[in-house]
Amino acid sequence: MESDIKVQDFGTLPDGQLAKIYTLTNRNGMEARVTDLGATLVSLTVPDKDGKLEDVTLGFDEPAPYLAKGTPYFGVTAGRFGNRIAHGKFTLDGKEYALATNNKPGGIPCHLHGGNVGFNKVMWKGVTNTADNSVTFTYISPDGEEGYPGTLTTHVTYTLTDDNELKWEAVATTDAPTIIN
Repeated sequence: MESDIKVQDFGTLPDGQLAKIYTLTNRNGMEARVTDLGATLVSLTVPDKDGKLEDVTLGFDEPAPYLAKGTPYFGVTAGRFGNRIAHGKFTLDGKEYALATNNKPGGIPCHLHGGNVGFNKVMWKGVTNTADNSVTFTYISPDGEEGYPGTLTTHVTYTLTDDNELKWEAVATTDAPTIIN
């Protein structure tokens, strides 16, 4: 499947970086729009039983809402740890690690979806592959970022097939013991 993947400006971040949006389209008119800000799915337009195209996701039309405090995690790649860690602490190989607590359900402080600046609020490097209609985003999280041990290299690939499938694949490697979810 050979395709033409559009890459356009999505908007400028407060630090001056320019976020890009990648549009994957298949032969049926289905369209996935993903951004290098947080390796995020911004929109997914799919045909209904009558072939009418509709966006079936919740997302924003510019970067600012994705960066706002308290914003929903619409379509983002959460991480390093996608979920809550009670009290923002974990023990690994006998050593206790303290993470930021950015959530407080039921009054219990928790570390949520990677902390104050999780994977959803950083810029990833995007590389397109027109042969399989995909874009792969790469992010290198340095040792100590948000309190996590080990440098973690993560690749997230979005692939849109002609069978109207949007595939999301994540692969990560680390140079030291760490936790990831």
